[in-house]
Amino acid sequence: MTAREPVLNPVRIRTLKPTQMTLGIREVNEKRREWRERGGDKGAEYLGKHMIPVVIGPKDRHYLIDHHHLARALEEEGVKDVLVSVVADLHTLAKEEFWIFLDNRAWCHPYDAEGRRRDFDAIPSVVSEMEDDPFRSLAGELRQAGGYAKDATPFSEFIWADFLRRRIKRKAVEKDFEASLKKALTLAKAEAANYLPGWCGPSRD
Repeated sequence: MTAREPVLNPVRIRTLKPTQMTLGIREVNEKRREWRERGGDKGAEYLGKHMIPVVIGPKDRHYLIDHHHLARALEEEGVKDVLVSVVADLHTLAKEEFWIFLDNRAWCHPYDAEGRRRDFDAIPSVVSEMEDDPFRSLAGELRQAGGYAKDATPFSEFIWADFLRRRIKRKAVEKDFEASLKKALTLAKAEAANYLPGWCGPSRD
């Protein structure tokens, strides 16, 4: 399914519906910093280059299928509206079949900050209520540090986050993020991680 033409009328960020439960606050803060540096007088240009992909769901609401961190960052920076790109119009679907469709297309991620799958009803209704998962932040920083390659696999950062969650204590991440990142870099190169998307550990050849 190809993306449709962008919706030229701005959409209020507070009306956007998340399709995942968590995000990484460190990544949100990094995008806030980027907005402060690249926004300002060039804010409109920046937003034009960062249109947010959505699907139209029940009651004609806009559901985010990517860029949750950006939407949260912009809202926290006081931005009211964003431009969206409509990937699919599913407004005719009933609520249950809508979420099942999204799930089958890997367009939603109903997992909480402990990595547990939850009912679709547990997904927050606004981006401001999404919960911080420190392991999602760790996975994001791990990719930036070269721990694994960018990959087209849906929710690849969350897959890495779950891998790290089982090997590093949450308190350790919250207390000493840099030390946890160093440990994550070692774990990322291990044979045990070779099934993960974007793995770039040592080759046996």
